[in-house]
Amino acid sequence: MTSLVSLAYLVSGICFIMALRGLASPVTARQGNMFGIVGMTVAIITTLCLVEASSLWFIAIAVALGGAIGAVVARNIKMTALPQLVAAFHSLVGLAAVLVAGAAFTNPGAYGISTGDTIHISSLIEMGLGVAIGAITFSGSLVAFCKLQGLVSGKPLVFKFQHQLNLALGILVLLLVVWLILGQSPYAFWSIVAVTFLLGFLLILPIGGADMPVVISMLNSYSGWAAAATGFTLENPLLIITGALVGASGAILSYIMCKGMNRSIFNVILGGFGSEGGAGAAVAGLGDRSVKIGSAEDAGFILKNASTVVIVPGYGMAVAQAQHALREMADHLKKAGVQVRYAIHPVAGRMPGHMNVLLAEANVPYDEVMELEEINRDFGQTDVAFVIGANDVTNPAAKTDPSSPIFGMPILDVEKAKTVLFIKRSMATGYAGVENELFYRPNTMMLFGDAKKMCEEIVKALEA
Repeated sequence: MTSLVSLAYLVSGICFIMALRGLASPVTARQGNMFGIVGMTVAIITTLCLVEASSLWFIAIAVALGGAIGAVVARNIKMTALPQLVAAFHSLVGLAAVLVAGAAFTNPGAYGISTGDTIHISSLIEMGLGVAIGAITFSGSLVAFCKLQGLVSGKPLVFKFQHQLNLALGILVLLLVVWLILGQSPYAFWSIVAVTFLLGFLLILPIGGADMPVVISMLNSYSGWAAAATGFTLENPLLIITGALVGASGAILSYIMCKGMNRSIFNVILGGFGSEGGAGAAVAGLGDRSVKIGSAEDAGFILKNASTVVIVPGYGMAVAQAQHALREMADHLKKAGVQVRYAIHPVAGRMPGHMNVLLAEANVPYDEVMELEEINRDFGQTDVAFVIGANDVTNPAAKTDPSSPIFGMPILDVEKAKTVLFIKRSMATGYAGVENELFYRPNTMMLFGDAKKMCEEIVKALEA
């Protein structure tokens, strides 16, 4: 029986590895999802085979409730709400790690991690680290969810001696873990839970909206390490493997995202992003300047007479669900002999890959979708840059204004195109709270209105 369980867990682990490999590219993402589904199915069935028959009813009820809730959420969730859904899921993983560690500490005999009343030192280390990471993941993910959902302001919440306080709490957590290991004190255990819950809030609150994609990927990494620690406590090798895979892949993705934003990964870990003062300075420097406003007919005429068009999608496209109308517009242009490509910034939207998923949903060919490094050098030879709902990732202030909170972040150089058509509902700032000076450039034409409706009107203009 033990050999069969080990074999099944090995198969499941391989499926998870293949799932990560598949999810690395939009072309193989569906295949990767299928590997993940198969791996999780094998893991659940194998684990159920190890459970006593008397407990199966309770597990079946829990699985039915969780599955029903998951199915309803999956069917009704909008693409614009996917980032906050991911943050909510991360919080549940962190909470699960805390609850499992609490149960194991309270009743170690049931988990086989004690000799008499004394818990093994290795298990105390695992529980201490697991509950700390899990609590930080839980509270930090709640803050990320509230920011993304708009329940709290997306602006950074900073205060004096903030980093010193976080450092002090971090040292306190380490001391509490040592106390737990040496004395097996329940006061130490629950103090770790309380302090790390607070630390999770303090680490994420100072992070501004523009940096939320990096935060989501880092919280994903935290949830993986929390799951791995839980796996050690439960002596479940598959949970260890799965948690390590999620933790490592999330950390790598966070590093890639930080590199794409020219940020330090240590700032993510220590909650060092964001500066409210910079945003104010960036807005104040623009003053009352005129903008050029156009119509769908104007945009249609300019696009029809272009040879090359680069489309830059952003969160506004997701809100308006304009990806299908946008692809229809691109199809009309391609029929007229216009070269059409899409430029994706690594942090466009509110989570990694947000724009890629939307374009794939609209059946946009993968070979037309370019990353920042591939497309940026071509904007100088582009007739029209068509920006639909992207803001911070096209803002030249990231290169020119040292006081801006997005300064130093690589942007898509759309201002170098001969003409920039910018679809936006209003002149409001982006998620980072920084006004976009691109609006005032002489080669920019603003197209105010709902992104989906504007694209549909441009399609009619192209047809006419």
